[in-house]
Amino acid sequence: MFKYMQNWLNSRVIRNSTIIQSTWDKAFSQMPLIHNLSLEDKNRLIYLAILFLDKKKIQGAHGLVVTEDMQVKVALQACLLILKFDINEYSGWTLIIMYPSGFITKQTIIDEYGIAHNVQSDLAGEAWLRGPVILAWDEVKNASIIDGHNLVVHEFAHKLDMQNGVANGYPPLHADMSPRQWANVFSAGYDDFKLKCESHKNIAIDCYGASSPAEFFAVMSEVFFERPNIIIQYYPDVYEELRKYYKQDTLARFKD
Repeated sequence: MFKYMQNWLNSRVIRNSTIIQSTWDKAFSQMPLIHNLSLEDKNRLIYLAILFLDKKKIQGAHGLVVTEDMQVKVALQACLLILKFDINEYSGWTLIIMYPSGFITKQTIIDEYGIAHNVQSDLAGEAWLRGPVILAWDEVKNASIIDGHNLVVHEFAHKLDMQNGVANGYPPLHADMSPRQWANVFSAGYDDFKLKCESHKNIAIDCYGASSPAEFFAVMSEVFFERPNIIIQYYPDVYEELRKYYKQDTLARFKD
């Protein structure tokens, strides 16, 4: 009964959407990341994006005026991760805050001696546990460039990772996936990637991913959707786990 009601409510949201087809077409034309989706997947992505925009509020900060075109670009990129999932994967929070460009955060970190340090960081994005996603628009609009970096994919990968608690590179897996296999593959990949970064070996993957298992998952998700051939070259087992997790074969998509 609940699923029936949910489907009915979702259908009503779709019917009442005021976003015209030309707006979707414009967004698709500006984002090569989603050019090669099948017609069925494009329609599914629009469906999820409409539900996403109905459930989430995208709020501008520091004077940024968020237009419909901007909202659509965020929604399409965010929903690409859950293309084969349900919109409820992003439940439990509502707000997306968008700055014109990178922003500064201040936080207190306690070291191993119990001493508190005030740390200031320059960030382009942030995802909070049970809280908002924060994005810098100048990075979001760079989705027109396929370079292995995608801020929206990165932060929303964190959101998926946080479904079972703090982000740790271990999102809730599907019933047909092996938790042991995931842990073994990602642990080995992370350790090898850290060594490569420490030895300054350039493999075209952002070494920010070496800062923690959570960042490794998020960075690898970026590359999985934008430059899957790089993961296949260096970490084919990681690609296979991501393929099973996201239920998408992105390498085949880019070969089409």
